Amino acid sequence: MRRLALTVPTLLFVACAALPPAPPPLPAAAPAAPAAEAVVVPNPNLVLQDIPPIPAALAQQVARYTDFRGHGFLEWHPTRREMLVTHRKAGGSTTQLFRVTAPMAEPEALTDFSEPVRVASWEPQRGEYLVFERSNGGDEADQVYRLDVADRQVTLLTDPTERHEIQGWLHKSSQLLVGSVPLDRTAQGGSREKIRQTLTLIDPANPGQRRKLAELPGTGWGVGGVSWDDRRVALTRYISATESQLWLLDLRNGKTRQLLPAPGSKRKASFLAAGFKRDNSGIWLVTDRHGEFRQLALYDLGRRRLLPVSRHVAWDVDQIGASRDGRLLAAQVNVDGRSEVRLFDARSRKERPAPALPPGGVRALGFHPQAGELAFSLDSAKGPGEVWSLDPNAAKGAAPVQWTRALAAPGVDPQAFGDQQIVRWKSFDGRGISGLLSLPPERFGGKRPVLIDIHGGPEGQAEVGFMGRYNHFVEDLGIAIVQPNVRGSSGYGKTFLALDNGMKREDSVKDIGALLDWIATQPRLDASRVVVSGGSYGGYMSLAVAATYPQRIAGAIDVVGISNFVTFLRNTESYRRDLRRVEYGDERDPAMRAFLERISPLTNASRITRPLLVVQGRNDPRVPYTEAEQIVEKVRANGTPVWYLRAENEGHGFRRKENADFQFYVTTLFLQQTLLK
Repeated sequence: MRRLALTVPTLLFVACAALPPAPPPLPAAAPAAPAAEAVVVPNPNLVLQDIPPIPAALAQQVARYTDFRGHGFLEWHPTRREMLVTHRKAGGSTTQLFRVTAPMAEPEALTDFSEPVRVASWEPQRGEYLVFERSNGGDEADQVYRLDVADRQVTLLTDPTERHEIQGWLHKSSQLLVGSVPLDRTAQGGSREKIRQTLTLIDPANPGQRRKLAELPGTGWGVGGVSWDDRRVALTRYISATESQLWLLDLRNGKTRQLLPAPGSKRKASFLAAGFKRDNSGIWLVTDRHGEFRQLALYDLGRRRLLPVSRHVAWDVDQIGASRDGRLLAAQVNVDGRSEVRLFDARSRKERPAPALPPGGVRALGFHPQAGELAFSLDSAKGPGEVWSLDPNAAKGAAPVQWTRALAAPGVDPQAFGDQQIVRWKSFDGRGISGLLSLPPERFGGKRPVLIDIHGGPEGQAEVGFMGRYNHFVEDLGIAIVQPNVRGSSGYGKTFLALDNGMKREDSVKDIGALLDWIATQPRLDASRVVVSGGSYGGYMSLAVAATYPQRIAGAIDVVGISNFVTFLRNTESYRRDLRRVEYGDERDPAMRAFLERISPLTNASRITRPLLVVQGRNDPRVPYTEAEQIVEKVRANGTPVWYLRAENEGHGFRRKENADFQFYVTTLFLQQTLLK
């Protein structure tokens, strides 16, 4: 080795000396192949078409946004100061039932199924068992079960060939009211022209003991309260978002009679029953009979008079809870997309001072049957649902009591998330439209790309609340999110609610065109980088915007959306069909059928030229999967890139965490490729 230890002068000498001719160069070596990038393998229930591999690094980057776990209030225990709530446990896939035995106590799991459980009720006398609803694979063919809390034994109470709903209990005995409708899978030809809804009284402790109370024509019937003497049932017949009726069922003989509107009246309105007055002299309800908004009111059965209670509140009352002693009412009021609690004295029908609540929107409420304590769920832009309670009769300034704490993945502080702001713009006809805007943090400079996310319904509403996984788009990717409340949305009066009905359907699409105009005027928003997204009816809106304004968007996302109104109405479950015909139009009418065909995205698919992501559940009873597959095929014929994700074990939206996570990965990659390149 010492002979190589040459001094610098020697090296210079050697370099200058005469050398033999150099050999010909060797062929250049091929560059080393990069290591294969790790990717996320979808679970066996997911079907992917033309979706690029999802980098494992992407899944790791967004993982902290996929494990928010809040709680939703369902019901107080009938005798103890404890609650029944919904929650997803750590590592769990679906929402299940839990009980919380004291404020901030560790929730105790009552169910642990592969299918989600979101609806349940305690047996009202002693609370020794509860009943719950559960479907299979997202098919919404709900069955009712009894769960014996002591040993977790589960007993099926209903006929699997039909769809069932828990409708309430009698007061003096543990007998359960169940509403049922037939399913198309048991119909000849897979469809039914006529549907009847059955109301049955079941003793869950002895399931063989049951009595059919009534067969009701059509669908949309729901129990709105049982009289305190167990003799009568208030029924709501829901016809559309702007029309419903109040009926009375006599439990002794099964006879029904219409109360509101009076039989023969041509004046339509919304009447939604919410329980009997404690002395059985009247029925509490919410109605828009006296104005634009749904008000709390009392129908006096003896005088046959409707008495307004909250006429001074110029917003919709969405929910009512009554204390068991009949003295107090709690109303959930939707104030411009923010849900508040208002209290009313049930005897004087006067409003009481509102309690001071923690920040957030109220999602559910209920009085304890014995103590009168009021429980409620809250969420906000800064966190998922938490459950609280308050004593309405406590001294002024008494603080609410927190019962549950929402959970987030390590490294995520939801309190740092930005608040949503309400924004407004003028549409094509001068009408004011509003929505919610979530802006990225100030560290993101320049004009920011925009995701327009449209709610379903169509009579839904974008409300102030927690955005869950979508916080990643705002906080980490710097994407602004606008959630518009186009005409036809609830919460802004019955006139606004009806502005998209029938032949006016395209006017709501024009509201998004006006939103695109507004985005172009905003200093922090980039009108050249916009993706439109939506679920269910919002999926239709996304497709319609993609066909109407193809040059003004960068891409579109359709989640369980309607692509053709005629095929949708033909294939949706029969128990939903007539309710949807009132909203969208009756395809059996030739003029309406021609209109629906003309405006459907499938008809206009040749105009969808921007990248499209379509997400669908195979078992969806509302918007059948065929709506997704026909638009995928038609748009691909344009040469337009279409990503298609279908889950074989889901229905109208993904409910299992593993599926929802993968949908989020795909959506994130789609936004990166359409908005951030």
